Amino acid sequence: MTSLRTFQTEIEEIHQRELLKQRTHPPITDDKEKDKPRENQTAPASAKGKVKDDGPTNDNGVDTAPKDLASARSGMHEVEEKILTLLLSRADADHDAARDLVAALLTQHRGEYVLRIGSQPSHAHLFAGDLTDASDGWTGTARTVEELDTLKEKLTHAVEEVGGKTSVLFETRTGHPRISLLLRLPPPNVSLTPEVRCAVVGNVDSGKSTTLGVLTRGVLDDGRGRARVWLFRHKHEVETGRTSSVGMEILGFGPSGAAILPNTANTADLDAMRHEKLGWEEISVQAAKIVSFIGANAGLIGMSKEHLAIALALSVPVVVCITKIDMTPPNKTEETIKHVVKILKSPGCRMSPVFVKDIETAVELSTSFGSERMCPIFQISNVTGSGLDFVRTFLNLLPSSEHDNEKFAVDQPLEFSITEVWSVPYVGTVVNGIVNSGSAKIGDTVLLGPDEHGKYLPTVIKDMQRKRVPVTTAEAGQCVSFALKRVKRAAVRKGMVLLPKTELPPRSTLQFEGQVLILYHNTTLQKGYQAMLHCGAVRQTVRIVEMDNPEGVLRTGDRATVKFEFISHPEFVKEGMKLLFREGKTKTSNADTPYPTLLPQQSGIAASYSLSPDPRQWGSDLSVNLVEPDDELHNPPRGFNATSIERGGSIFSARGIMNFGCLFILGAGLLALL
Repeated sequence: MTSLRTFQTEIEEIHQRELLKQRTHPPITDDKEKDKPRENQTAPASAKGKVKDDGPTNDNGVDTAPKDLASARSGMHEVEEKILTLLLSRADADHDAARDLVAALLTQHRGEYVLRIGSQPSHAHLFAGDLTDASDGWTGTARTVEELDTLKEKLTHAVEEVGGKTSVLFETRTGHPRISLLLRLPPPNVSLTPEVRCAVVGNVDSGKSTTLGVLTRGVLDDGRGRARVWLFRHKHEVETGRTSSVGMEILGFGPSGAAILPNTANTADLDAMRHEKLGWEEISVQAAKIVSFIGANAGLIGMSKEHLAIALALSVPVVVCITKIDMTPPNKTEETIKHVVKILKSPGCRMSPVFVKDIETAVELSTSFGSERMCPIFQISNVTGSGLDFVRTFLNLLPSSEHDNEKFAVDQPLEFSITEVWSVPYVGTVVNGIVNSGSAKIGDTVLLGPDEHGKYLPTVIKDMQRKRVPVTTAEAGQCVSFALKRVKRAAVRKGMVLLPKTELPPRSTLQFEGQVLILYHNTTLQKGYQAMLHCGAVRQTVRIVEMDNPEGVLRTGDRATVKFEFISHPEFVKEGMKLLFREGKTKTSNADTPYPTLLPQQSGIAASYSLSPDPRQWGSDLSVNLVEPDDELHNPPRGFNATSIERGGSIFSARGIMNFGCLFILGAGLLALL
């Protein structure tokens, strides 16, 4: 039986190989592109095989530069020490050289860098929570308290000279004196503000909405759900206290690292706090980084396990927040922590849980998050505020993936996945999504599709916005909205793509093959089985057409190459894309019946009073020969039809006369009331 970790590794290798193959083949351009000079065309295939823009490569064009975090950190450590040495010098030339190095360092790291001064502890002891001054593994140059103050002052002055801000993240003046500083440049304009997208998921009543309300409003909860009311959008959400819609909240951080909160953050007026909300425009103008939250006391149960399994299957980094620690008994908190740690360390996860209990741990985890198999665990209380500062620091330092050249290739043809569609008055159809590769600008002619017939419709990008601010261009990795020309709202759906106009039309896929690993299923999967497929922005029901399993069925833990077919219409699917094939909790009925065989699993009152879709399971005799007392009320007497009346039969009966009399009395009563 194939393990999840082994399957993930092989799928990641396939993904990287197909991605490299797609980047190696030269894109087919239209006639206008072919008329351009040779120097503006794409480089030869050997150069396009590079995953990154620089660094050593082998003969196949694969990047062979060291990707180990320790190696990269060692290289940056040398630059940091050189900057600090120059700052301690009294010569003006050395100060100018240090300023230039700081400017280059910030430019290389997209305007943000965490610089550490003094001896640094070992990550092994720090993340294990047993760090002491006597622990081994300390690295870096030891500094005195006076040197820390001098370096902080001079470094702040050098960063201000290049237009940036410096803020203290962590500082200790005893034992091994050390300090961590955040160097940050404000973005040139609002459209270039880096954005980090986070999905907030969890079981019902786990405190998701309350946590987001506290983080984005800056006001603690009262223990009765005051903070979550600020996120509600519907009346029934306010009445029930449960969020039923997928919303989006934003949290901005300024150049100094401080969170951007509404003016009502320190007020006690509930109405003012409910209606006061900073929009995209206000936050973007003040922010140097934006965190977008896309959302949706019983331990890790129910839907939380489902979300964790999906995140692990898709290799998405995970952060765990244990909420309501102020109201949970210590024994229950300890039981929940043991359960979480056990699942994270299980063979299917193989992650290293790290409990964040201080700012230094939050800083070090944020700078290495995603590159190592670590899972930060925060224990927070939205009532007392315990642990919230650690969460804000972690979110403030999370790196954005917008400039990840391995994930988003700017030098490739345009590929824009549509995730939202609107019809804006006086503007027309507007689509929102992520630029997966390439770039786009206003006035570009693109292809929209595939439609229900698998064809692509030509259109023009007549306007675009990013963070609700008008922009003229958009690059890979950015989330942007396009206003399309001469396109009806009904012709666009989620999952469509925008592609460049080429000689050959893009392909649409109705059937495709994929390697699947069944994480869990109650029974078996066989030919003809249907379920929901998630592949990027594509969400559609698919049917299993073929499989290479000798038995013709798949069970939990089985792996096979399966041929799928979309039920409704073709979609845009590329080789190497990761897919998620799932269904809700179901049970199978083996009865030979024309009614649905997949019945939703219910519990509680719903299970006691609900009926099966199959009437034969209701416990009643459904025979057509069964005589019931009220049959004469539903079946007219034999011979009573139109032909019998034509033959001279009477249409009057005692029952008809009684009905007519009742109607006459009712009409007389209504007339008497007038």
